[in-house]
Amino acid sequence: MPQHLPESTVTPLPVTPPDIDDSLDWAGDGAAHLRGLMTRMGEEAFGAPSLLPGWTRAHVLTHIARNADAMINLLRWAKTGTETPAYASREQRDADIEEGSHRTPDEIRADVIASSDRLADAVRVMPKGRWSAPVRNPQGTELPAYGVIWGRAREVWIHAVDLDVGASFSDLPVPMLAVLIDDVGARLSTLPGCPEMVLSDSDSERTVRVGPGPDGPDGPPRDLGTVRGPGHELAAWLLGRSKGKALRTSDGVRPGPLPSWL
Repeated sequence: MPQHLPESTVTPLPVTPPDIDDSLDWAGDGAAHLRGLMTRMGEEAFGAPSLLPGWTRAHVLTHIARNADAMINLLRWAKTGTETPAYASREQRDADIEEGSHRTPDEIRADVIASSDRLADAVRVMPKGRWSAPVRNPQGTELPAYGVIWGRAREVWIHAVDLDVGASFSDLPVPMLAVLIDDVGARLSTLPGCPEMVLSDSDSERTVRVGPGPDGPDGPPRDLGTVRGPGHELAAWLLGRSKGKALRTSDGVRPGPLPSWL
């Protein structure tokens, strides 16, 4: 039978985005990390496959640039009170990424940097009193405007790994890695097919509970007990970037696949 940690040792999942100052630091660090990766990429590397099915590295970088513009739209919404969706439509978003992926490497690099700088400018002129204004992210979830910055930090660090040029989740700032695990775990807990489990980070001994619980809408979920491993490996598995080879359940086996978190 799966073994559980005592209830008192398990941290509940968060319901709000992290502090804006932390998110700003992580987003800035992620932007610098991404620029370093792009600088080291040769021209031929841009057309090579990324870790995302059907996307080259040029697709991933173009998506990161267009995501910055989408976040600017959400900050404009929060600042003015006039609804400004992140993207005009999913179809337009996909078309822009496809078109942009066929540009030269120099054009793509310049776009990623310029769009990141535009987002930084939008952050600087944001009135302090508007950071709590509600907006909706591209998935349709309502969140306070300061959550947009967390979303951007998450975006650049995750997609840096997706470039498949040597970055990994172990590169993330340790405090951000813990928030990322909580964030993705909270999202997974709302999805059909998510097992009930306790995640145990073997690096920090930090634990969090994930899953809908025994009374989920589709009946009792799979119960994995405790899934243990290094924090960066837990994050990679939760995000679908790893098959969990470095993780083990309470029964000593690899935990298996999860629903797609987005």
